[in-house]
Amino acid sequence: MSDERAEPGFEGFLDGIRVIEIGDELGEYCGKVLAGLGADVVRVEPRGGEVTRTYGPFYHDEPHPDRSLYFWHHNLGKRSITLDLDDAADRDRFAALAATADVLLDSRPLGYLDERGLGFETLRATNAGLIHARISPFGDTGPWAGYAGSDLVHLALGGVMMNCGYDPDPTGFYETPPIAPQMWQSYYIAGEMAAMSIVTALVHRLGSGRGQALSTSVHEAVSQNTETDLPDWVFLAQTHRRLTCRHSTTSARSPSISITKDGRYLLPYRTYVRSQGDEWDSTVGLLKEFGCEGDLEDPKYATDHRNTAEARDQLARQVDRLVGSYLFDRDVWRAAQDRNLPWTPIRRPEDNTGDPHWLQRGAFFEVYHPELDETFLYVGGKWVTEGMPWRRGPRPPLVGEHTGEVLAEWSGAKATRGRVFASPRTDAEPLLSPRGKPFALPEIRVVDLSWMLASAGAGRFLGAMGAEVIKVEHISRPDRMRFSPLGACPPGGRTEREAATGPLPTPRFEGLEDNPDRSGSFMEINASKLSMSLNLKHPRSKALLEDLIRDADMIVEGFSPGTMKRMGLGYERLKELNPSIIYVQQSGLGEAGTYGRARTYGPSAQAISGLSDMSGLAEPFPPAGIGYSYLDWFGAYNMATAMLAALYRRDVTGEGCHIDASQGETGLYLTGTSILDYVVNGRRWSRYGNRSPYKQAAPHGAYRTAGTDRWIAIAAFTDEQWAGLAEVLGRPEWSAEERFATLAGRVEHQDALDELLGAATQDRDGFELMGALQARGVPAGVCQTAQDRYETDPQLAHAGWLVELDQSEIGRWPVKEHPVRFSDTPTYIGGRFDRSGPSYGEDTEYVLGKILGLSGNEIEALRADGAL
Repeated sequence: MSDERAEPGFEGFLDGIRVIEIGDELGEYCGKVLAGLGADVVRVEPRGGEVTRTYGPFYHDEPHPDRSLYFWHHNLGKRSITLDLDDAADRDRFAALAATADVLLDSRPLGYLDERGLGFETLRATNAGLIHARISPFGDTGPWAGYAGSDLVHLALGGVMMNCGYDPDPTGFYETPPIAPQMWQSYYIAGEMAAMSIVTALVHRLGSGRGQALSTSVHEAVSQNTETDLPDWVFLAQTHRRLTCRHSTTSARSPSISITKDGRYLLPYRTYVRSQGDEWDSTVGLLKEFGCEGDLEDPKYATDHRNTAEARDQLARQVDRLVGSYLFDRDVWRAAQDRNLPWTPIRRPEDNTGDPHWLQRGAFFEVYHPELDETFLYVGGKWVTEGMPWRRGPRPPLVGEHTGEVLAEWSGAKATRGRVFASPRTDAEPLLSPRGKPFALPEIRVVDLSWMLASAGAGRFLGAMGAEVIKVEHISRPDRMRFSPLGACPPGGRTEREAATGPLPTPRFEGLEDNPDRSGSFMEINASKLSMSLNLKHPRSKALLEDLIRDADMIVEGFSPGTMKRMGLGYERLKELNPSIIYVQQSGLGEAGTYGRARTYGPSAQAISGLSDMSGLAEPFPPAGIGYSYLDWFGAYNMATAMLAALYRRDVTGEGCHIDASQGETGLYLTGTSILDYVVNGRRWSRYGNRSPYKQAAPHGAYRTAGTDRWIAIAAFTDEQWAGLAEVLGRPEWSAEERFATLAGRVEHQDALDELLGAATQDRDGFELMGALQARGVPAGVCQTAQDRYETDPQLAHAGWLVELDQSEIGRWPVKEHPVRFSDTPTYIGGRFDRSGPSYGEDTEYVLGKILGLSGNEIEALRADGAL
């Protein structure tokens, strides 16, 4: 390994990387992440500015291309030039920029650049290292490649909406539609996956010298984001029901949120009460502290009676009584956290701007706007890294502000950075995947101490890129997902599932004595990994872990904050073992800061970040929340981006680092436009259901179609789309009505529009209607279930979004592939070992023998001594 260290002035993670960004909202979040990591991101805009400058809200509600708060949030730290690519001279200027660029981030329609002589093959002829990253609505090939997308339509077709909304009535009928999480979440999902993949391509290029083409489909990325609905269908043919501000499940359960005295909401997070034995007693202790225990100290609750529906309902009533006795600002949740209960407030986004914990972690920072002579608070970093703060400016660019500057700077030869860190595992011959091409990261070794989805999910992406990911675990403190009934393999395996004509019963897991290798959800989340059984409470085992770390590239963990330090494996010790080690940890709210060991899960992190309040119908409806652990998946994406960014930096500087990431900050980063609306305009967040107030459209919503709980999302942004919609629905006269003649008129009369559309769609087949509307260029998509995506979605099938993989215990099942296609180093979710997740301890002998060099006798002695 090289002893070279960072050159003076190296900033952030991607210092020196040049990115050309061209396109609309599909790519802006990805460019924002790359700019935050330190890249020089240049927005190439048409004369007058990109269309996203017309999206609200605006500074002081005055529409202006330099005053869009949407644009501010998504373009912080970027530069802007204006070029007319229909002009020959400007095409030459673009080509000259591309000749020295590292990345071309492209979300223009398919063929736009090729038609202007600026396609990837043309550009790479003069720049072999160029990485062309395409982001498109549905991918550039396949039966839906030409379909019109929108944030709402992608969240519908991707299955997110069918997980999000309000409880049904007592008969099971849904009076309210599925709800899309608000403010651009589909593009955030796709953008994070694209950013992660771009950094991977940059790492690979350091060794190969070659760029490549990447392609991200928003539809595929969103379809992979839902949590338990897909494995429950794949393994058990079970259908989920959406529930207010809690996980969608196969059956209705007790309410999840409680209302405070002043009409705000708290998330006591009752989901885990039954599955974690200490939480009943801790909850009753909390209730007793506030005099709200009721009859819960009756001896019957010390028996199995506490697991009955009657007992759980009584506990919920007493929790509601406690929360309803206090104002929101009394922070009853902090008393619950003191008892290790994962309670959090359901904050509005702006509630976080004054939180000392987030301010201490740099999750918000001030940015000066010289043209206004004002300073505004922006959402800041995605994680904490000592000595490498997230980029804090400059403020978002004015239209074409940097045209002359960039053209001059990028006109000469670009200084390039080579790899100064060479892994001892780099092979002369490339490691080929089952795709027949090299993996991007074959020399990388990751020691994985992850815990459940939010951290365990990160390693699967590096495994798909060829990394050797070693999951270190022990049955004394197992990853609970190993015993999850969600997506559990039926006793009869694939044969039983394929013979099923209805839902299969959920297999019962009564305790740790049961098989830890039957959870399909666990296996998918941990696809391609090795499993090493290691009892870290045993002194010999700690030494073995240290031996692994000495020869690893990174160590990742999802323990409670402070756990690694208490084990004697804080970052200072890790650096002693391996000076170039990359250490990435992820917890609910982060280790640094005032919250300390606060305990959260995805939904509780969503609640405190403001995301839960950003999904639902307008008041007086309560927040609907996101009906699965959205921040578990997004936290895993964020953690993988951090791992890869740190890997790139290490390879060009020789330096490792410590990254303290949190699900909470991941959520805050997704609320930025609403934060700016508050700090600029003083406007608190208000939910707006499925409407589109900022990129104006009307109609814009989910409408009932034929069948039980079947819905279609429809969006009309233009007069042409409105006319096409009216014609397809057989109501051409609507277009002639004065109140609907303009977009402004339709926005003003949305209630009437929604009533008309609901009546017109309720007897139509949703998929037939979607096809007819898309044929007219109208963005429309069925609110798809897991069954729809798994069995009938032709675009996902064309993309090969699921890969059949073997697992030692449960056999062969489909696993979600990485949703970004690499031309030269395609991912393979089965990784270098071509398999799904590992059985518990399946690879202990391999790791100890092949990697650490222990003999068979030494391994048996360790096993006999309880170290394994």
